[in-house]
Amino acid sequence: MDLPVERGEGSMVLVGRVVKPHGVRGELVVDVRTDEPEDRFAVGRVLRGRMPKAPKGSPDQNYTVTAARQHAGRLLLSLAEVVGREGADAVRGLLLLVDTADLTPSDDPDEFYDHELEGVPVRLVGGDDVGVVTEVLHLPGGDVLSIKTADGRDVLVPFVTEMVPTVSTELIEIDPPDGLLDDA
Repeated sequence: MDLPVERGEGSMVLVGRVVKPHGVRGELVVDVRTDEPEDRFAVGRVLRGRMPKAPKGSPDQNYTVTAARQHAGRLLLSLAEVVGREGADAVRGLLLLVDTADLTPSDDPDEFYDHELEGVPVRLVGGDDVGVVTEVLHLPGGDVLSIKTADGRDVLVPFVTEMVPTVSTELIEIDPPDGLLDDA
């Protein structure tokens, strides 16, 4: 699913990050952060771009997809506003975003956008309250729920069925192994 990124009035979701230039014509290697790359990076699609260390309140820039293709297991993307190797180098690290208002709701009741799970209460399968989801992290080893506990601690719970058997936009139930939620 797409990753949430907040700024300003609207809510944005991260769909990709520019890793580096590819070649001399301005193509970009993109680290895809969406389950729907064929839709998010379709020719003609306008994406919002934000540099990761831009000052808060800095305006996002629009980028129009002119080409997208797979190469050696990675997405290569061409954007109308990025010309040549120097232009591609200048946008290294650029976050590619879409507005949550532009997202089509999923037909699958067991599929959620990450931003839909943020703020959802978490409790143990036995009924004890744990806290709320603050973020869904997509790490190389798998997806992880970041949960802010009632006592203010941050805990990470692997987002796997064995530990997170019940997921909805109203409540998430977890069944962590002994010690996972203990004070560090």
